[in-house]
Amino acid sequence: MKTAIEIFKLLTDEQRIRILMLLIKKELSVCQLMGITRASQPHISRNLSLLYRGGFLQERRDGKLRFYSIRKDLPKDRKTMLDFLSAHLKADTRYNDDLETLKECSEFQEKMGKCDMKTLTAFMNRRKKTK
Repeated sequence: MKTAIEIFKLLTDEQRIRILMLLIKKELSVCQLMGITRASQPHISRNLSLLYRGGFLQERRDGKLRFYSIRKDLPKDRKTMLDFLSAHLKADTRYNDDLETLKECSEFQEKMGKCDMKTLTAFMNRRKKTK
């Protein structure tokens, strides 16, 4: 029962659910998650750490950047929860906005040819002008 309670506690935070739903779609860096969710670096890093320790994520380093993705060997109980959330959120406005921003962020970074804080800042400034 303890494991179930720990999983449910992790999933009581909207930011953590948003992060998980984005990572289901694609491996992302901390700065990409900041740009998509408009959350601060400490907030993103804290939630990533909790999700990592909770058995949902794997981490990869590339120079100074850390990239996160859903674990390839995700335990069945966690996979069941992610499947439930994915199905439940399909019509959610915020979820769909995050997916659209993920697409725009990915296209912008491909065009720029890199993923770093300077590119993130340019993306965020560009999004402010179009909204």
